[in-house]
Amino acid sequence: MIKFENNSNKIIKELGNEIINALEEASGELEAEVKRNTKVKTGKTKQSWQHTVDKQKYVAYVGSNYENAIWEEFGTGIYALNGNGRKDVPWHYMDESGQWHSTKGKKPRRAFKKAYLRLKPLIKKFFKERLKDL
Repeated sequence: MIKFENNSNKIIKELGNEIINALEEASGELEAEVKRNTKVKTGKTKQSWQHTVDKQKYVAYVGSNYENAIWEEFGTGIYALNGNGRKDVPWHYMDESGQWHSTKGKKPRRAFKKAYLRLKPLIKKFFKERLKDL
């Protein structure tokens, strides 16, 4: 007599755990690379990058809640990536230390995109390697 043992729940749980671990490691690597690519003046933008993993949805997020991260990534003024920056240049602003500046905008540095493009093949390879035995 052949006895059938259903291990599908164990397999699904193990697969889920591996995916979560892989997402955590991949998003942590991406966060670190973005930080390495980020220009440092005060360090606020660099330190604002974070990653998180939604374990229920199997999704990882890497981002910043600091407004300057958007400006660094996409540029401002006449340098805005999509041409949607301010056209009334130059404009003047006061920095956090109370100093006034005049600018036509900020050129995009693309810290996130550069990190993503550099790590994308490595992350794909990492997932394939991590999940190949499951």
